[in-house]
Amino acid sequence: MGQGRLPARLGLACCLLLLGGTGVLGSRGTPRGPWEEEQGSVAEGGPWGRARYEAVKKHLGAVGALSKQYWQYLACKVWQEGCKEEKEEEEEEESSPSPGWSLPLVGQDYLEILSAWYCSFGKCCKTGDCRVINNITGLEADLNGQLHGQHLAKEVVVRALQGFLQSPRPQKALVLSFHGWSGTGKNFVARMLASHLYRDGLKSKCVRVFISLFHFPHHKYMDSYKAQLKKQISETVQLCKQSLFIFDEAEKLHFSLLDAIKPFMAHYDNMGQVDYQRSIFLFLSNLGGNAINEVALDFWRAGWAREEISMEFLEQRLRLELQEPAENYARSHLLKENLIDFFVPFLPLEYHHVKLCARDAFMARGLPYTEAALDEVARMMVFVPKEEKLFSAQGCKSVSQRINYLLP
Repeated sequence: MGQGRLPARLGLACCLLLLGGTGVLGSRGTPRGPWEEEQGSVAEGGPWGRARYEAVKKHLGAVGALSKQYWQYLACKVWQEGCKEEKEEEEEEESSPSPGWSLPLVGQDYLEILSAWYCSFGKCCKTGDCRVINNITGLEADLNGQLHGQHLAKEVVVRALQGFLQSPRPQKALVLSFHGWSGTGKNFVARMLASHLYRDGLKSKCVRVFISLFHFPHHKYMDSYKAQLKKQISETVQLCKQSLFIFDEAEKLHFSLLDAIKPFMAHYDNMGQVDYQRSIFLFLSNLGGNAINEVALDFWRAGWAREEISMEFLEQRLRLELQEPAENYARSHLLKENLIDFFVPFLPLEYHHVKLCARDAFMARGLPYTEAALDEVARMMVFVPKEEKLFSAQGCKSVSQRINYLLP
């Protein structure tokens, strides 16, 4: 037994004694005095009497078996230790002092709560599923408070995840494709999504992040990359029933890599013994940014609010740009076979959005700020087009660095 696990087990043992209070002490607080004294009284024909002594001894033996049962159940739930085969359990029950004992329903409920509490502090299961939280309410709240100027992205992401996670048997993996200029929030939302689906966020063993130019830099090694990628996806899905795969700079992925992972996202009942239908795939790409920006600019020139831009109107323009034959991303079967469930557009950010990003950056670092300071940060950014100077060319990407420039 590891040293780090011993204190936790001692604490759980104390909780276990409390949970089994009706069994360890008896329903009426049966005293547990020195057993030798009790035996002496009986042997000498004391007030207990032989029959009562045997009855009490049988009762306490059964209580001890119940306490042991509690402990074995908890150890099996939390550490996967003490789990016995069905045959062994049956044999043990036959030799038990009181085969009629079973875990009381209330006590078992408490053990479920206790094991879940322990799992919130450390790894407790081989699959990692005990670390899945799927906090969609928290995700929606954080998107509303921290993601600026992206009403479409908020709506699509939350609805897509809610529908997918609530489905008892999804027909396929959920595939989301994020599109827009750099700095508009694609990576920010991906990180936020991971942190609200898993306790460990991006550090979870159920989350894998691939960056095209970092993980797959050389075209001559594509066959090796394909084999490695398929192996890593398969191993992650075997480890976790719900997995998250994030592909950053997806437009730079070689199309053969995208085609290689197509089976993991297709409408298959299963692939061997592994169920891929509970997986989530995110593709982050700068492609489509020009089409998205043109729509936003047209709405502004027409005097319409950007919040009036609808998903139906924008998705059609986005698909047309992505289907240009020059793009590797578009040549893949992801588009041809309609494997992408939702295109998520990220609109270009305006001056007041940059100020909000600057405010968040000041607050995250515990620094005081003024409206003048926020304006100064926003004015440092480059805005386009040349005539209107409406959209930040870098989004909010370098806001933190601009704040450093202002610090004394």
